[in-house]
Amino acid sequence: MSGATPAERQRVEVLDATFLNSGVKRFVLRKPQGFTFTPGQGCMVAIDQEGWRDRERPFTFTSLPTARRLELIVKLYRDHHGVTAQLGSVGPGDHLLLGRPFGTIAYKGPGMFFAGGAGITPFLAILRQLHRDKALKGHTLVWSNRTAADVFLDAELGRMLHKHYLKTFTRENVIGFRDRRIDRDDLVGLVRDFTQHFYLCGPEAFVRDLKTMLLDLGATADSLVFEG
Repeated sequence: MSGATPAERQRVEVLDATFLNSGVKRFVLRKPQGFTFTPGQGCMVAIDQEGWRDRERPFTFTSLPTARRLELIVKLYRDHHGVTAQLGSVGPGDHLLLGRPFGTIAYKGPGMFFAGGAGITPFLAILRQLHRDKALKGHTLVWSNRTAADVFLDAELGRMLHKHYLKTFTRENVIGFRDRRIDRDDLVGLVRDFTQHFYLCGPEAFVRDLKTMLLDLGATADSLVFEG
């Protein structure tokens, strides 16, 4: 991870904080003058409260770089009693501390995005930028969640990607969707071109298994884009 010294961090005001579902919260932040990033990048974030300023965690910007405000969408892990749990009580008027933008997930060309749970967040700014540029043709998003209740921004993703927005669930039998993890047979059915780019983000095992299967099916290491 690429953080910043306390002197390099920027203190930003929370303008809005809204729950997208019971475990996911969207923060709209005042954007510091001259603050820049590329879609897919994030930064180390700390809460500007006593006892929390030195507890940083990485989060990805989900807003467009040209937007007047910054947006973060955060999965809250309340049982961990850590930064994300504390963010559950952060609201308008509170402040966060942002480090320098960094990240290895960057857009390299048309392809398929595979997201596991909150791993969707690095892809949101990329997809929104492509949509704004009218360049989403040739892209597919496959989003795996535990249950339908874990999905957020469903309507927006559907409007952007239409039939190229595919959802799978691992712990709930939802009519019209498969109730299992993405496996090799799924990839054979989903992927028509293994020379395209593959963008992967999610839990470590999710990314590891997809990398192994895609490489086995003919993808090249250069075509895989993932954090790490």
